Amino acid sequence: MAKKEADGEGLNIPNRINALPVKRTGPIVAGVIVALLALMLIQGLITNPRLDWPTVWKYLFNENVLAGIWHTLQLTVISMVVAIILSVILAVMRKSINPVLRGVSWFFIWFFRGTPVYTQLVFWGLFAVLVPRIGVGIPFTSVEFWSIDSQDVITAFNAAWIGLALNEAAYLSEIVRAGLEAVDPGQTEAAKALGMGRTLIMRRIVLPQAMRIIIPPTGNETIGMLKTTSLVLAVPYTLDLQFATNAIANRIYKPIPLLIVACIWYLLITSILMIIQSRLEAHFGKGFNARPVGTKGKQPPYDPPYPGKSSGEPQDDVNKINQTTFTGLNA
Repeated sequence: MAKKEADGEGLNIPNRINALPVKRTGPIVAGVIVALLALMLIQGLITNPRLDWPTVWKYLFNENVLAGIWHTLQLTVISMVVAIILSVILAVMRKSINPVLRGVSWFFIWFFRGTPVYTQLVFWGLFAVLVPRIGVGIPFTSVEFWSIDSQDVITAFNAAWIGLALNEAAYLSEIVRAGLEAVDPGQTEAAKALGMGRTLIMRRIVLPQAMRIIIPPTGNETIGMLKTTSLVLAVPYTLDLQFATNAIANRIYKPIPLLIVACIWYLLITSILMIIQSRLEAHFGKGFNARPVGTKGKQPPYDPPYPGKSSGEPQDDVNKINQTTFTGLNA
């Protein structure tokens, strides 16, 4: 009679083969090489005297640098909020049955995606030159009810966030449109059968499901916006983080340490944004992703064994995966 051996799961398997794991030398060698290169890079960054780390620590919490961080965050938040609102409107217009709305949305996206953001910021900086006064009146006539000097409205700060928001809205609108089109059309049809209107369907059925697809690229665009604020010098707007560090570098004739200061702060803010993005992805991904259920780890054999197990499966295995797929939201 063949010898029987008890495995870790409590099963007696006849003629059990004690197989050895496959040796994988390639990943080990690659890991060693990458680790050595990383250590060499770290050693070079620490010991290179030209990086001037004492100057970096001296100006890392400089008041002008901290003020620049605040203005950069203001530009990022305001620009992204306005861009997200505009992008949803543009995406809905692209899906509208009205050809005028579709055409306007297409033109907006075509124009702002087709021109560099730096060029757009330059134009917004010259807005007061192009349009000296902003007024309300009867179109195509000289009748004017109210007007104001453009310089009083389109300040450097306003020109900066308007230019950034309009450019970003063109990109985000395509992301939102892709998310909306990824939702099963059957969801909309079912909502219409329940008597729901188009606005309610979009707000309660389509958008909540589309957020799972919209959030990851929107997080990337937010991080990109944080770094794009360094271009607002074109307006010109001279209070952001990049300009603040450049001003100090020009004064003390040490550009490299101040560039490192800017990099450290950008990396810190980006890391925080990445954490927020991951939390949002987890929130809107509830019900979509498979997740482990039951008690993990080895369990003693149970008598009788768990139901639904075939003869070749461990009878006491409770480390299972929930494969349920989310299919919609209640109205």
